[in-house]
Amino acid sequence: MKHAETQSPVSFLANVARLPQKGLPVVVEADARQRAALAAEHDLLSVESYRAELHVASWKRNGVKVSGRVEADITQACIVTLDPVAAHIDEPVEALFLPEHSKLGREGFEGGGEIVLDADGPDSPETFSGDTIDVGALAEQFFVLAIDPYPRKPGASIEAAGDDQLEESEFQKKLRSLLGKS
Repeated sequence: MKHAETQSPVSFLANVARLPQKGLPVVVEADARQRAALAAEHDLLSVESYRAELHVASWKRNGVKVSGRVEADITQACIVTLDPVAAHIDEPVEALFLPEHSKLGREGFEGGGEIVLDADGPDSPETFSGDTIDVGALAEQFFVLAIDPYPRKPGASIEAAGDDQLEESEFQKKLRSLLGKS
């Protein structure tokens, strides 16, 4: 697993050296300090709740599979009005990990092998070193991917924002003239 420069506010290191046969259940419930750190780190007005329920289990010979869900209630600023916009995140978490020097992880890379990538298929396994994986940071990655990059308050539009309307219509005229449409 690639380590970030800074540690995740919801970091939870799972020891994967000797996982129980039925796997290891992990629950990460962020306290007020962690929620404030998540909000600051991801440009949110606030994070009202954050909970990740994960299951860490052995996969293939030396691999690890992490699955579960991350749920959160967040408040973002509307991109048009900057008013608060509430959102609920309920995102599945699914990831595979292989030890750094795993033969399974190198298959296809050595000997000029061909690698087939499927955009809709499962992600390739990540690698990790040592005996731990930060499953809290992994859940945070899925949380971030679920955040709406363009939150909009119901009824808010660029036209309703006022002065931007003129700029947009000038842009549309220019675009039409470039496309040769009148």
